[in-house]
Amino acid sequence: MRGRLALLVAAVGVLVMVAFLVPLAVLVRTVAADRATARATADVQRLVAVVGTATPETVRLTVDQLATDTGREVTVFLADGTVLGARAARTPAVVLAARGQSLTVESAAGREVVVAVQGRPEGTGVIRTVVPPAELGAGVTRAWLVLALLGALLVVVGLVVADRLAGALVRPISALSAVSHRLANAELDARVEPAGPAELREVAGALNHLAGRIQVLLREEREQVADLSHRLRTPLTALRLEAESLRDPDDAARLTAAVDGLERAVTGVIRQARWRSAAAAEGRCDAAAVVGERVTFWSVLAEDTGRTVTLDLAPGPLPVRLGGDELAAAVDALLGNVFAHTPDGTPFTVRLAAEADEVALTVADAGPGLPPGPVRRGVSRGGSTGLGLDIAERAAGAGGGRLELSTGADGGARVVLRLAATPPAPQ
Repeated sequence: MRGRLALLVAAVGVLVMVAFLVPLAVLVRTVAADRATARATADVQRLVAVVGTATPETVRLTVDQLATDTGREVTVFLADGTVLGARAARTPAVVLAARGQSLTVESAAGREVVVAVQGRPEGTGVIRTVVPPAELGAGVTRAWLVLALLGALLVVVGLVVADRLAGALVRPISALSAVSHRLANAELDARVEPAGPAELREVAGALNHLAGRIQVLLREEREQVADLSHRLRTPLTALRLEAESLRDPDDAARLTAAVDGLERAVTGVIRQARWRSAAAAEGRCDAAAVVGERVTFWSVLAEDTGRTVTLDLAPGPLPVRLGGDELAAAVDALLGNVFAHTPDGTPFTVRLAAEADEVALTVADAGPGLPPGPVRRGVSRGGSTGLGLDIAERAAGAGGGRLELSTGADGGARVVLRLAATPPAPQ
């Protein structure tokens, strides 16, 4: 676009220069020729009084002196046939001037100036001089060169100005394109600085507003998903515990299978909605506040099932590179696994500590421990969905950390969620 604008301006500039300079060049040549003719006419007029009254010898001396001064050939034709000055034939212009008419005509030798002189006894005399082409075009070449240089300079200046103007247009458009691509790649914090003409600034403002609106909508969606997660996990866990406590094994197995199916469906929907825009989920939160709030939430169910909760939280704030909703979902997944895969009365420990440049969340229980072999998504004991650890692992990846699985000192499962720590937000 920038090159096309420059080419357009160059073409228009050249056309304008041609339309302006060609007539001006013709005018310069005409003015130079007229000026030379006027000088020659003025020189000839100096002889009129002498030719009209003086003797032929005096006229001859005066003509020779004028020719020497001007560098032009000067000839005087008397009515009796006498020719004084430079030898020249009687041209049609001289014949016409002998009838009493002064005139200027173009000839092969240049511009011929003839002046009729009245008052001599023998009749009308004629003074003739010729302005050569060199004198007619004196200074024209230099003037044309100056005009050509001026035209080229104006075209170059026009190109420079056009390039600056094109740059002022192209740069905001390029910025808009770059920000739109970043938004398409889920970098919803990308914004464009309004610049350029009013129309482009309006487009930039609209794009920024759109990006902000997308962020608001995604944040509301994540909040709704998080609220759904919080609302459904506890009833599902309680329903599973109730099903497992039934005395009839067949009824217990049937209800447990139904609860497992419901939990798989709910967890799948929640996971799909939560991680559909993982890049948009990036953020930061206080891990101490989020973990403390979720442990308090699960402590009610722990008390109902006779579980002892040991809570060891480092004093906050502990900012991490993960949104609060995502961290809460990971904590819910880990604590939900404790309740789902350990018997009632099994104690568990939740520990949150700052270690170097990361924050470590440890959830350990005194249950039967992890199954042998690698734990994969969709593969777990007891017919569960296997999505709990997957949600926690994805949260760890989004937070710049990792998920570690091991066996605790008392034989139970030990899960460590490590997240990258961030500097505290400025006050």
